[in-house]
Amino acid sequence: MVTKNEAPVIVWFRKDLRLDDNAALTAATDTGRPVIPVYIREPVTAGTGPLGAAQAWWLHHALASLATSLKKAGSPLVLRHGAANSALRTLIEETGADTLYWNRRHDPAGISIDTEIKRDLRAEGIDVRSFAGQLLHDPTRLLTGEKKPYRVYTPFWKALEREGEPPEPIEAPAHLKAPAKVPLSDTLDDWELLPAKPDWAASFKEIWTPGEAAAGERLDDFVEGAIAGYKVDRDHPSLDATSRMSPYLALGEISPARVWHATRGLKAPVDDVIHFRKELAWREFCHHLHFHFPALAEKNWNERFDDFPWEKAGTDFELWTRGMTGYPIVDAGMRQLWQHGWMHNRVRMITASFLIKHLMIDWRHGEKWFRDTLVDADAASNPANWQWVAGSGADASPFFRIFNPILQGEKFDPDGAYVRAFVPELEHLDAAFIHKPFDAPTDMLKKAGVELGTTYPKPIVDHAKARERALAAYKSLKNA
Repeated sequence: MVTKNEAPVIVWFRKDLRLDDNAALTAATDTGRPVIPVYIREPVTAGTGPLGAAQAWWLHHALASLATSLKKAGSPLVLRHGAANSALRTLIEETGADTLYWNRRHDPAGISIDTEIKRDLRAEGIDVRSFAGQLLHDPTRLLTGEKKPYRVYTPFWKALEREGEPPEPIEAPAHLKAPAKVPLSDTLDDWELLPAKPDWAASFKEIWTPGEAAAGERLDDFVEGAIAGYKVDRDHPSLDATSRMSPYLALGEISPARVWHATRGLKAPVDDVIHFRKELAWREFCHHLHFHFPALAEKNWNERFDDFPWEKAGTDFELWTRGMTGYPIVDAGMRQLWQHGWMHNRVRMITASFLIKHLMIDWRHGEKWFRDTLVDADAASNPANWQWVAGSGADASPFFRIFNPILQGEKFDPDGAYVRAFVPELEHLDAAFIHKPFDAPTDMLKKAGVELGTTYPKPIVDHAKARERALAAYKSLKNA
């Protein structure tokens, strides 16, 4: 029989796939008792696993990396599947564990599951504790003077600033004490998270290496290089000028506190550092909104948009997903998404605006597509940002601010390097027409090997007419 002092502590990993700055893991290690790390593949209906197929690819590799790190530290990762409450109870019975630790998650589905588990297991005498660290702020505590959630970003940012620097990140435990008998585990391959026949994610590895170690290396590279110039350069998609930390943050392979503290004491210009920190804070704001308004992905924040006259998501939507709209900057973004499971932030706004305002397709269709195809899919950031572009969200960009995809391309990809990288049909077209091939002289198109409507599509909508249609729809909504 396992005695109280020998009973192992279960650490339940979720979207915190790291040893560094992991409060639950550190607390378990500090007990001096055996530690059983576990990851549970919960049912899709629980809404707590990978948000889509692209993130499932990432999860496979992230778990493989975590398993290697935990084994090296002394206690291997146990994989289980099924409803979390049942899976944890079974693991407790098998091991004699009387303690369960985890780091809090803040999504509605996760909160509901965790609340039930705490209630049920505590009633059975199990010591269940949860820890902070997945966000820089506590959504239950960081509130307005009227004790209400923030609805506008700038006051939220100022409130976050008043909180001061987040606590110093906790170093990873040097050693984990293994249980006398390691529980049986699923194999990662059994979960079939990776695509096959065809392997549509084959090109992901061109730019991505999942795992905690890779997250740290990417962060180091960024703060030693691209953060200088970040405020301006981040808008140019042909440059490697963004942090690309979003997939690692989405599955918790690095903590936001670790990222934040890496920006301290840098020689980079203060404006660049502050701008990057504000991007981290925007992520916090999205989670703040999602925590207080759980239906963010299903319902318009601004109910006035409930009557908006959306078009059916038919052929135009399909062409948008394939990057065949006839607008090069839009098509480059959608193809980058398919090729790498990621899209540059400026281009995300352009492609989203095009779907919503040029094609008049409900933002929810775009959000679902991004959710399935992004390796950095995030249950809070995805809908909050889509609603921001749509004008229906909190502190949103006005609907009447309609991006001109031609001008956006010319401004942020002036030499066409980004378009050439992802729309090879236009590779040899002169830079003056790379973002508007439909205006290029016939002889220039022929010389570049471009035949509109054959090698590259003609525009599926006319920008000026689409803009007029969108503004008329918005005006009808205002007058309703």
